[in-house]
Amino acid sequence: MKRVVSTGGAPAAIGPYSQGIVAGGWVWASGQLGLDPSTGALVPGGVEEQTRQALRNLKAVFEAAGSGMDRVVRTTVFLADLADFEGMNRVYAEAFPAPAPARATVGVKALPRGARVEIDGVALAGEGSR
Repeated sequence: MKRVVSTGGAPAAIGPYSQGIVAGGWVWASGQLGLDPSTGALVPGGVEEQTRQALRNLKAVFEAAGSGMDRVVRTTVFLADLADFEGMNRVYAEAFPAPAPARATVGVKALPRGARVEIDGVALAGEGSR
């Protein structure tokens, strides 16, 4: 059994995918850009502002699934420029205090909408969300 997660607290999908899926006791959140959910535009500023917004969007998806950031076990961070690693990492550490989830950070050639960062994640489902 799987259940689709959808929330107005994160930007609508910009392709044929769900914001998230709950299945088998897990919440699988699609990659989130630093898009403002009310406008669909990238937030102004650089990688730190975009990281902060991407994490807010990720949080909204997990909460809509009945989970939360404290239940995240794995993330993947995609950076359009690995020179942005330090700035992204500073903001990321605010969202995930110790013990932080497992993570991979990958440098990519480009991201949708010219974004600097995209973050996806997997979390344990909440007790009532299965």
